[in-house]
Amino acid sequence: MKRSMVYSLVTVLLAINLAVGARLYLTSAAAAEQDSVYPNLELFSYVMEKVRKEYVDGQKLTYRELVHNALRGMVGQLDPHSEFLDADKFKELQGDTQGQFGGLGIVVQMRDNYVTVVAPIEDTPGFRAGILAGDRIVKIDGRSTEKMTLPDAVKLLRGEPGTEVSITTFRPSSNQSKDHQLTRAIIKVEMVKDINGKKEFPLDDSKIGYVRVTQFGEKTSGDLDAALRKLKNQGMQALILDLRWNPGGLLDQAVAVCEKFLPRGQLVVTTEGATAGQSSVRNVTGRSGEFRNLPVVVLVNYGSASASEIVAGCLQDCAALGVCKAMVVGEKTFGKGSVQSIIPLPDGASALRLTTAKYYTPSHKVIHEEGITPDFIVTMTDEEESAILLQRAPGGIESLEEKDRERVRAMRDPQLDRAMDLLKGIMLFTERAPADESPSGQRPERVASK
Repeated sequence: MKRSMVYSLVTVLLAINLAVGARLYLTSAAAAEQDSVYPNLELFSYVMEKVRKEYVDGQKLTYRELVHNALRGMVGQLDPHSEFLDADKFKELQGDTQGQFGGLGIVVQMRDNYVTVVAPIEDTPGFRAGILAGDRIVKIDGRSTEKMTLPDAVKLLRGEPGTEVSITTFRPSSNQSKDHQLTRAIIKVEMVKDINGKKEFPLDDSKIGYVRVTQFGEKTSGDLDAALRKLKNQGMQALILDLRWNPGGLLDQAVAVCEKFLPRGQLVVTTEGATAGQSSVRNVTGRSGEFRNLPVVVLVNYGSASASEIVAGCLQDCAALGVCKAMVVGEKTFGKGSVQSIIPLPDGASALRLTTAKYYTPSHKVIHEEGITPDFIVTMTDEEESAILLQRAPGGIESLEEKDRERVRAMRDPQLDRAMDLLKGIMLFTERAPADESPSGQRPERVASK
């Protein structure tokens, strides 16, 4: 009797198991069918033909236009950084990395569904107009950007040198809008500058050098090497590396900049993607570490993005390990830490800019949407930022009314002042410390200041 009950129970459980298994199989099969490539391509072709035949102006459309528009929509919906590049846009991108293009000189991306300024490029119309990182571009030539894609906004902002464009910006921090009438220019980017906006690189009486890297282009590492060489020959004992308002650029150049301050074999950055081929580890190679014992302050702010964040995050982590003497000062960075690969397409003219991985610092901190938090947080007001940008821009102060010139000229740079104080303190401590108690690798206590 008991055995019969056991058999009956087992039979019922097997039946339930088969029923559940069959249901799960049918559900997964249906899901697989929905995600199968061929039925969905068939749907795409069907819709494209319907548009061509039944849309009121369908005969004016070409298959090329329809496919390109579909690609823009498909890739553009992935994230703010992925994009289908037609032949013209592919050429524009190639011009960007070579350091010259036509436009206003403001780097933009989508942030919270707004066309947002990452950073103005120095010595450009946008920079001289006082546009700041974080400003939202809400109108271009009277057209609202509310439903505009990033590629379309960039296309409207760029144009032939000498032509004019009007834009309206909104600054969330002050809740104010401002209209700008700007004249497009050829944007030539000097990647490395001294404190006076030139390439002379004088050393001050305190023996602290200053180098500003405006962008990571093809010549950045070489130009920085020449600047450091000049400063070293003058007896440099510490360095300020200014990456504020630097929107980033080429990964190879970011790695090459880090190499100057790190020993051979040190991890600089890792990328992790969906496939093994999209993941990589970048270590210091070749001649390196010449300035690893040099006290360095890296200046960053909200306008520091991408490659700038890789450099700041790498040197910050490596200093914590004691393999370099770097500190990061300023404000939290933008948080653009994803890898965009440029993939040429079979037509030979167009390409994909596709997000394929994310960047991680040596301690595996994620940069994307997080940014780099400085060791020493020093904030600045909009007024201070605007004044510093005007001081840097050729003719910036002269463009002001007489009553405002002296005020802007006298405005201090609190982040730069803090960096100078930190380095002077380290140098003084080093001079006083006994030879067997060298402060190598030691870092002052982290504090926050205004």
